[in-house]
This record gives sequence, structure tokens and C-alpha cells, in this order.
Amino acid sequence: MTHDHSKRLDRATIVRAGLEIAAGPRTSAISIRALGSALGVDPTAVYRHFRAKDDLMRALLDEVQGIALAEVSAADGEWSDRLRTLSRSTLDTFVLYPAIALEATVLTTNGPAELATIEYILAAFTEAGLSGSDLVRHYALFASYVLSEAAGIARGRTVAGSSDGETRASNAWFEGPLLVDPLTHSHIASVAAELRDLRDEDIFRMGVDAILDSAERAAAAR
Repeated sequence: MTHDHSKRLDRATIVRAGLEIAAGPRTSAISIRALGSALGVDPTAVYRHFRAKDDLMRALLDEVQGIALAEVSAADGEWSDRLRTLSRSTLDTFVLYPAIALEATVLTTNGPAELATIEYILAAFTEAGLSGSDLVRHYALFASYVLSEAAGIARGRTVAGSSDGETRASNAWFEGPLLVDPLTHSHIASVAAELRDLRDEDIFRMGVDAILDSAERAAAAR
């Protein structure tokens, strides 16, 4: 491939290209080589704007977090409704960009979108009546749960090789039938149908609800 050595690059252009690559079907990782190819430049040109691959991924992750927050930043309703909306928006956005979503489990961006999201979550829990250590702990629990679980779901759907349409659907918690001997696995056998009916988004929402319920109890106990 011929590279255009005169082509002008900037951080925003590289980030847009990274988002387009990440949104591709079955894309589980973003490489500097793929970025260079998409931009029509020598891959090393990316390093003139990002010191290392992690710096690039931080910028991409912050952009994705900004996309998720933009869906809910003007949302009305109770504090708990706003946090539920944020959790759903985060999951939906991570599923669109799974190769970037995975970075949420290992990187913090310290970027404007991440800071705005932290402020948004803290404001909601403050409205719930939390302060001090209760506020900080519930923020940390909510943020870590939503980011890690949403990233895991996004990754799981990519590995499963779902098409774009299927990726947006709720996926089964278990693949295939649960065929067990009721004599050795009596508890599994007793709820096998219910286990097969589990969907990842249902489990995700259940976890969010448990955290919000904990926040309500903590606020009532103050």
C-alpha cells in the first residue's frame, strides 16, 4: 500500500479512525498497523501524536465514555433513574466498540469525559443522601461494576462472532442446554430451565439495582 507522507494528521482524526475500526464486525483489538492503513499513512505517524499505544487507547476510551454520557447527561428523573440510564448507555456503547471497551478494565483516562462521568455519578449519589465514605464507596462500586461488566458483555459478544444485529440483542448466559445428572447435580437440575432463560443484560441490570438499593439503605441509615 502506498502511504501519503504529506497527509496532515491530528489527534481527532486518529481517534475517529480508531472508532471506525473498533465498530467493525468481530473487531477485538485495534492495532497501530490497522490505523495506519485506515488513514493511508505510515503507522509510525500515529506516534507523533500519541507517545504509546496506551495513550491512544486512553483517548479512544475517553471518547467512548463521552458518547455514553452524552446519551444521559440531560436526562431528567430521580437520581436512581439517571444512574440506570447511564449504566444502560454505557453497556450499549461498549457493545458498539468492544475493542475499546476492554480497556476500561485496565486503564483510567483522566480525560474530560471520564471526569464528567465521575462528577455525574457522584452528584446522583449525593442527591440520594450519601456523603463521605459512603458516597465514595458507592461511586466506586457502581463505576467498577458497570465498566467491567459492560466490557465483559461486549467482549463475550465479539468472541461469539455475533453479527451486528445479533450483537444488540440480549445474549444467553449459558450456551446450549444444561444436561446434568439430577443425582449428582440436583440443584442445577431443579432450576435448569430458569438458568437457560438468563440473559446477560438481565444480570447486568440486576447488579445495578442491587448497588442502587444499597445506596438507598445507606442513606436511610445516616
